[in-house]
Formats: sequence, C-alpha cells, structure tokens
Amino acid sequence: MEIKILHMDAQEMAFLLTGVGPRLANAIRRAMMSEVPTMAIDDVVILENNSSMYDEILAHRLGLIPLTTDLDSYVPREVCGCGSELGCSRCTATLTLEAEAVGEPITVYSGDLKSESDVRPVSGRIPILKLAPGQRIKLEAYARLGRGKEHAKWQPTSTCSYKNVPRIRIDGKRCDACGQCVRICPKGVLRIDGSKLVVANEMACTLCMDCVRACPISPPPIAVTWDRTSFIFKVRSVGSLSPERIFKESCKVIKEKAIEMHQALSAT
Repeated sequence: MEIKILHMDAQEMAFLLTGVGPRLANAIRRAMMSEVPTMAIDDVVILENNSSMYDEILAHRLGLIPLTTDLDSYVPREVCGCGSELGCSRCTATLTLEAEAVGEPITVYSGDLKSESDVRPVSGRIPILKLAPGQRIKLEAYARLGRGKEHAKWQPTSTCSYKNVPRIRIDGKRCDACGQCVRICPKGVLRIDGSKLVVANEMACTLCMDCVRACPISPPPIAVTWDRTSFIFKVRSVGSLSPERIFKESCKVIKEKAIEMHQALSAT
C-alpha cells in the first residue's frame, strides 16, 4: 500500500491510495466520517432565557457548532472514570454564553461563547439566535468527545469521498480528432493537440463516460476504464481537526479494530 499527497491545506486534503481493494478504501472513508472523535457540546445548562427560542432548540443549535479539538488533552467520558454527570476537566470542556439586547435587537454569534480552554468554536460568525430589546440569555455548555456514529455533530468531515483512478486510452489511428468528446467533457480531461486527441488531465475524469457516448465512430476509439486497486480520496474538515490528523486517526481506529478481531479469533 502506498499513499501520495496530491493537495493539502488547513481544511482540505486530496491523496492517492494505491495497492488496496475497495473494501479497505471504504473502511478508511467510513472511519474518517464516523469513528474519529471530536469535541461537540452535549450538555447545556440554561440559567436564563426569555428569548423567543425554546431551550431545546437553543441547545440543539449549540451542539451543531464545530469546536476545535485537542485529542491529546482530553479523553472520552466513558473511559475517564470521574463519575460526574457533566464530566471533569479531563473529559469535558466548559463554555459560557451571556448576552442581552438593551436598546436594539442583536444577533448572538458563536464567537460570543467564552472558554478558558483551547476548545472553542471553529468560526466566530455562526449565528445562534436573535434577541429583541429586553431579552437575555445566560447558559453553560459542556463539550465532550464523541464520534459521528453517535450523532452528526461529532462528524469531523464535511466531505469525505473517493473514486477509482481513471485510465483513458485513445486509438490514434482510428480517431479523427473531431472534438465531440472534448466539447462534451465538463472537466477538461481531453483536448485537441494539432490534429490529435490527447489526454490533458486524466485525474480529473469522473468516469461519466460522456466522451465515449459522444464519439460518432463505432466502436469508439476512446476507452475509459479504472484501476481497481487505486483510489483518489478527497477530505474536507469542518475545522475541528486538520484533514491530516483525521486520516491518521482513522488508520489508528482500523488498526485497533483489526487487532481486536485477531485476538477474538485467536481465542476461539
């Protein structure tokens, strides 16, 4: 198995995974989406709320705000052992929110959540609710580690997908370079170079087969297939963790599950 990074920044990563089958590729995708732990607000103590928003809706909105996550400083509440209903400093981060509209209506944003730890909203511009003059909210929110398989608010990725690596072959002797396939391709995979049809960007191919269907020659001189052991992954983080950390944690989860299964089979 080999991994090649195609693109990576603070929010997105694209990489080429070769030498594996679709089962392992899909296991990695599912692990990145549902098994990598992140922080999210799970308990809210509302001390005061005379706004037009119900307490339950307010708590739900707070839970969906992506939070920065430090996996090295916190442990899941189920393995903490503190026994507290709202957790302790080892498994729980506390955020507070206090806002009041005095002379005119105000919008309360995620940036108004205050935290004494490194766990805070990824963006400070997420609207929570609006307050009319005289309305006030005051609450405490408790964030803990969880996984996407429990609830979508703990899912670390907004996009996580893969596709097989495309393989495009052109029979230059039969192709008359009419350009029909070039015009129909939305990704610019093909182009006319002089009097020849050439592949300009093979990796951008989505395997839609429109170029093959558009060819007026029968059988078409262009063939589009895919490598069944190579995959292009695209991962976009919600901001809780870097895409690189999400991928590494997903591999760690798969390794732990494989060891657990091996031990279970060895015991039988």
